[in-house]
Amino acid sequence: MQFTTKIPIQKSSFPIDYDSKIMLLGSCFAENMGEKFDYFKFQATTNPFGIIFNPVSLEKLIRRSVEKRKFTENDIFFHNDLWHCFEVHSELSNSDKDAFLESLNDLIRSTNKHLSDSTHIIITLGTSWVYRNIASNEIVANCHKVTQKEFTKELLSIQQIEESIESIISLVHSVNSNCKFIFTVSPVRHIKDGFVENTLSKAHLIAAIHSVLNRKFSTSLELTTQNNIYFPAYEIMMDELRDYRFYTEDMLHPNQTAVDYIWIQFFENYISESQFGLMNDICSIQKGLKHRPFNPNTESHQKFLHQLELKIKTIQNQHPFIKFC
Repeated sequence: MQFTTKIPIQKSSFPIDYDSKIMLLGSCFAENMGEKFDYFKFQATTNPFGIIFNPVSLEKLIRRSVEKRKFTENDIFFHNDLWHCFEVHSELSNSDKDAFLESLNDLIRSTNKHLSDSTHIIITLGTSWVYRNIASNEIVANCHKVTQKEFTKELLSIQQIEESIESIISLVHSVNSNCKFIFTVSPVRHIKDGFVENTLSKAHLIAAIHSVLNRKFSTSLELTTQNNIYFPAYEIMMDELRDYRFYTEDMLHPNQTAVDYIWIQFFENYISESQFGLMNDICSIQKGLKHRPFNPNTESHQKFLHQLELKIKTIQNQHPFIKFC
């Protein structure tokens, strides 16, 4: 008997392997996926500018990085003893203005390289709701706890989201014509916006992504679904995992069981099967590194450590970029 609704997932025609260079951008679910790629030692970079929930803010950062347009003093402000930037997450905020600007511009340089080198970019969109700074009339990525009266709240239209997605693809392809995109919608529910409002927000994201992926649009590259695909993380959470036992205590975020389940659906369909053996070997090493013996001085434990070291060296000889802490 079937006790859940299975979401059909078509295997990728451009699967990821250990030679792939992956960039993950977007919401906190991008961080969840990034942690999985890090655990299995893929060449992956996740959210250099921190978590970015909406597509317009993500487009701005990609444009800035592609164009190598540096941040200046006009782009930052001082609030609650820290320097902030409305374009990036508050985890990057700094008490030292010069150090803050330097770090932001270092990220511009490194992100430009990552975008230029990436074989796969995975974008997870979180919400269509945005905040617009009244003084600048610009949509912000993060309000940094600035008083609410300085912003207006609005819902991005499907057309606005489509335009941002098209711009993101075109911008990246202007420096990296071979890069493939995987789009997904975060399964995290933004209930602070309201229950109906959250559903409307996700609907706008899903409609915009599929509108872009299912048509050609006017660029010299004529991008189609052959180059870019949709991974149904949101649908898996809503249908296959339709039970509050798959949520954290806040009843909004997927718990570790749900994240693990969604990751399995992803790697079984989007990672080359030829890499599964190496992934298993790396998983075995990761578990071995976490092992804490009752008595580390025993002969059996020393033998275990020696075997573990041999496994690590074997993998590193084949893949020198793989490092174990």
